[in-house]
Amino acid sequence: MTAFSLEPEQTAWCEELRTLAERELRPLAEKGEPGRVNRPLLAALGELGLLARMLGSGALDLCLLRESLARGCTEAETALALQGLGATPIVQAGTPAHRERWLPEVRAGRAVAAFALSEPGAGSDAAALSLAAEHTRDGWALTGEKCWISNAPEADFAVVFARTTPGAGSRGITAFLVPSDRAGLTGSALDMLSPHPIGTLEFDGVPVTADDVLGEPDRGFRVAMNTLNLFRPSVGAFAVGMARAALDATLEHTSHRTAFGGPLSDLQAVSHQVAEMATRTEAARLLVYAAAAAYDAGESGVPRRAAMAKLYATETAQYVVDAAVQLHGARALRRGHLLEHLYREVRAPRIYEGASEVQRTIIAKELYANAARRPEPFAEPPATQEPAHSVQSTESASPTQEPPA
Repeated sequence: MTAFSLEPEQTAWCEELRTLAERELRPLAEKGEPGRVNRPLLAALGELGLLARMLGSGALDLCLLRESLARGCTEAETALALQGLGATPIVQAGTPAHRERWLPEVRAGRAVAAFALSEPGAGSDAAALSLAAEHTRDGWALTGEKCWISNAPEADFAVVFARTTPGAGSRGITAFLVPSDRAGLTGSALDMLSPHPIGTLEFDGVPVTADDVLGEPDRGFRVAMNTLNLFRPSVGAFAVGMARAALDATLEHTSHRTAFGGPLSDLQAVSHQVAEMATRTEAARLLVYAAAAAYDAGESGVPRRAAMAKLYATETAQYVVDAAVQLHGARALRRGHLLEHLYREVRAPRIYEGASEVQRTIIAKELYANAARRPEPFAEPPATQEPAHSVQSTESASPTQEPPA
């Protein structure tokens, strides 16, 4: 199992990135319209080289990027992450033509990417998707709807997962790269609790060909899962970044806010609450880093560890932000307060890219599968009391139980 600690250079880079997010990216984020793609913010992420770094990074570097940006500007973190979610399938499974056409534009922050997996009837049960890819003379025609899609409907292209073989479950899904100007493709924005650009996509016989396939036909579910296995620990990193921002604000507030004759930090009920917030945040942070390092090292059990990291970190962030609001009192409920913003932001990560319940299912399935593969322990023969002068021959001894093959 990977033991984990950050190098001093990594720690310094994270602090620089957090400062950059606060000073340069947050002003751009504040000028954007909530729930819409912020193209000036994406362009800045491109100019700073952060989008290129994300698409060329491993899981740990991705986690450090997302945590540091979230601590300084959640909108910048989300803009970067949604670009990564939509473009990573091209990095992992795209043809040379796909990569040449789209990746330079994504790295520069000029092209907006979408990851179109979820549907009105297929969220947590992603393998149950029903967007139909019907065979035509030139390829397929896509008919149906996608919902809760990142950057929809403003994205310049979407990685779309459609059913090419009815009744085949996860084995009958194909991933297509679909530019937004294809005939029959429309969409609409959704007004969400958190200010993320999320919407629907409607497909009315949208034409796609073999040139649009990512990976292999009927093997698109693997493309989706490979992307999610990379990004799940980094969703945890996003949550850790929000938890750390809430903790920073709470330390500042409770150190200077006076009540009952002294600072709030002098009250044991407050200081113990802050200690609990910090401990859970650090535990989540280390779990995320370890899962990411295991992914980069190619260790076994990555889906389970990624699920554990996302589950624990997102649940922890919800607790920490809620506790921070409580310790700040009514001021944290005002529109525009950092904690009011974090309170709306922190709820979504417990649902998207696999809800907490799905993560628990993944963890449990792998634990039981591993237990079933373990050999049965050798059974010791029952002890018998023999006279001191007696010697039991090997022929008459009870045979030991052999482990199953």
